[in-house]
Amino acid sequence: MKKSEEKEQEKKPSKDENETQEKVTPIKEETPEEKLKTVQDKLLRTLAEMENQRRRFEKEKQEAFEFGGFNFASESLLLLDNIDRAIASFKNDESLKKNKDLNKIIDGIEIVKKDLVSIFRKNGVEAIECINKKFDPNFHQAMLEVEDNTKESGTVVQEMQKGYMMKSRLLRPSLVGVTKKREEKEEKKWLFLLVV
Repeated sequence: MKKSEEKEQEKKPSKDENETQEKVTPIKEETPEEKLKTVQDKLLRTLAEMENQRRRFEKEKQEAFEFGGFNFASESLLLLDNIDRAIASFKNDESLKKNKDLNKIIDGIEIVKKDLVSIFRKNGVEAIECINKKFDPNFHQAMLEVEDNTKESGTVVQEMQKGYMMKSRLLRPSLVGVTKKREEKEEKKWLFLLVV
């Protein structure tokens, strides 16, 4: 074949090419107004997303500032517990009661405790008051039930370990004893007789 014949065959589309050209529909071009509307929509969505992200970061920063010492405060509560145990131990030890300087030692320990409590208060850590309050599972953890007909069932009457809040968050729940109504043995006998 000559070069001129090859060029002519290249120019003529084959039968398969003609079929594919007929099946392909032309892409509708967007008008400038439609393009502008699409770009504006994307811009508004991007701006909204950026604003949401800015607010989220601001909230996280505020929480990190307020509650950054949460773990430290939680672990430091053990110091208060140990100070209270030490004071109770000194007061209950018979051999130390004879020591004339015992009160000075206890007073020194209580000064340290007051300073520690003061530091906690300055940082938003407060003890949960629970004695004679209604049991609340959000702040209390029941360790035992005490039978008592003089108080309403579900009232906290004993505190084994103090609970603490840090601002609006629970740092540690109070470990408490809760009242329950004492069952009358006479009622059980009558029920038993009725069943038989």
